[in-house]
Amino acid sequence: MATDERPGEWALVLGASSGFGRAVALELAALGMNIVGVHLDRKSTLPDVDRLVAEIHARGREALFFNVNAADAEKRRDVVDAVEARFQAHGDQATIRVFLHSLAFGTLRRFITDTRADAVSKAQVDMTLDVMANSLVYWVQELLARGLMGHGGRIFAMTSAGGARVWSTYGAVSAAKAALESHLRQLALELAPMGITANAIMAGVTDTPALRKIPGSDDMIAMAQRKNPSGRLTTPQDVAEAIGLFSHPKSHWMTGNVICVDGGEFIVD
Repeated sequence: MATDERPGEWALVLGASSGFGRAVALELAALGMNIVGVHLDRKSTLPDVDRLVAEIHARGREALFFNVNAADAEKRRDVVDAVEARFQAHGDQATIRVFLHSLAFGTLRRFITDTRADAVSKAQVDMTLDVMANSLVYWVQELLARGLMGHGGRIFAMTSAGGARVWSTYGAVSAAKAALESHLRQLALELAPMGITANAIMAGVTDTPALRKIPGSDDMIAMAQRKNPSGRLTTPQDVAEAIGLFSHPKSHWMTGNVICVDGGEFIVD
């Protein structure tokens, strides 16, 4: 874990401005890591990002934030260029110790509808898979090619029960979550000799802006509250604390897993 004696440790968080990404950024900053945040916000929500950056600074940590589309290849290279330049300029042997992929942008159209024009299209499926699953691989490739992540690195990505279960409008996202979990298993295999772990975090139903975009989210929330043994929803802070724990060097033998952080929600029918 990063400490005041190891100021060169950074976390890279995709989807840093809200929900899980925001909570994890603050938790890792509290644990001693500087934060690179990638987010996509309109002008109306940028003040929230400014407040997040201020909170990271208040914890005595640096913050480099980029308001770009994390799934765009050119923007990805621009971000990594800037991070690499920052590390080189300070000459502090900085490294990305933790990388969190928490991108929630995809289509919520059904596969089959009465009117073909209302059904999901190939472009929408491709976009959903690219943003919510495939982009993980491309970011990891970029970090490793630049030597920005090495032994002791931790890779996490946010999955959901939708990777194995169905919801009427969740088909494309469900496919993306299943692909994301597969990508993490492959990364775990290929990165193990380098001392880098890769795990999926499956949160319970959490009341986030991303969840609220799903048609029927109120029903999902009510169902989760009824079935969760703890009698409440998962919170972003629950997930952030778990990721903070799994980021510890002593977690080095945990890799290739789908880790439930849900208070026991998934095991209850």
